[in-house]
Amino acid sequence: MSELPLCEKSDGVAWVTLNRPAARNALSLAVNHELLRLAGELGADPDVRVVVLTGAGDQAFCAGADLRERKGVPASGAGPYIDAISGAIDAWSKLPRPTLCALNGSAYGGGLELALACDLRVCVEGAELGLTEVRLGIRPGAGGTQRLPRLVGVAAAKELILLGRRIGAARARDLGLVLDVVPAAALRATVDALLAEMAGCAPRSLAKAKEAIDRGIDVGIDEGLRIERACYDVTLYSEDRDEGLLAFAEKRPPRFTGR
Repeated sequence: MSELPLCEKSDGVAWVTLNRPAARNALSLAVNHELLRLAGELGADPDVRVVVLTGAGDQAFCAGADLRERKGVPASGAGPYIDAISGAIDAWSKLPRPTLCALNGSAYGGGLELALACDLRVCVEGAELGLTEVRLGIRPGAGGTQRLPRLVGVAAAKELILLGRRIGAARARDLGLVLDVVPAAALRATVDALLAEMAGCAPRSLAKAKEAIDRGIDVGIDEGLRIERACYDVTLYSEDRDEGLLAFAEKRPPRFTGR
């Protein structure tokens, strides 16, 4: 049976599932190559409005890089492995559609970095999250030192990274690292409820709102406002904008098409 991530598309939603439960869904070289390929495919598919990323099994969302695969590989030969995981995670962060990570279990190292590359995260009770690389003689190298402080603040990020701490789901929610913490049996229903909220929004508006945030977060306010206006203008001259105003006037739900 293939251990590559699975991808299912239905009603505008693409579900991608890490499929190595026996290895706690660790990110092997082959898995990272497939995640990179899927990011390109889903980003180019106009029928995909939202992407959900989750893991198989109930033990872990992702244990991080496959260290067993790297065992015996000298530092001089680690480049392809590091490039593969950072490239895959960076590609997921750049998906033009909203992305939601359904953390079905714990996430460490590269697994948490992959979750951080998504827009929203929901986590099951009992899961642990951590960037523990300093305890292995390395440090986060696939975006963790950059995305975590942007999400939870510098002080909290330094606490987690410099101490190599694992935190529980409730603490992660308090920090804003995850949107919600739910029983494992309620994870799918919680994700479906979020998807239903997004389904009531115009697809192009969601994509352009995400773009404005992502491109504007690291620039000055003036440049950020320029980016916001450019993204706004794309939605201004759309059919969905006309449909939204008409639906509001007629007091009915809008029927958005993504055009």
